[in-house]
Amino acid sequence: MSYRDYVIAAYTVFAAAMLWDYIAPRLQIRAALRAVRQRATRAATRNTPTELER
Repeated sequence: MSYRDYVIAAYTVFAAAMLWDYIAPRLQIRAALRAVRQRATRAATRNTPTELER
């Protein structure tokens, strides 16, 4: 492997790491928000009276 190949590989790994550092937190936030929305929906439907209870 020549020096040029090493530099290209190093920059590629660096760019991949930076991209992952940018994307991973957003995916975690999206998953957490989805879980909160689903939990709120379940709580709302659980507390809603049915037709027979009215």
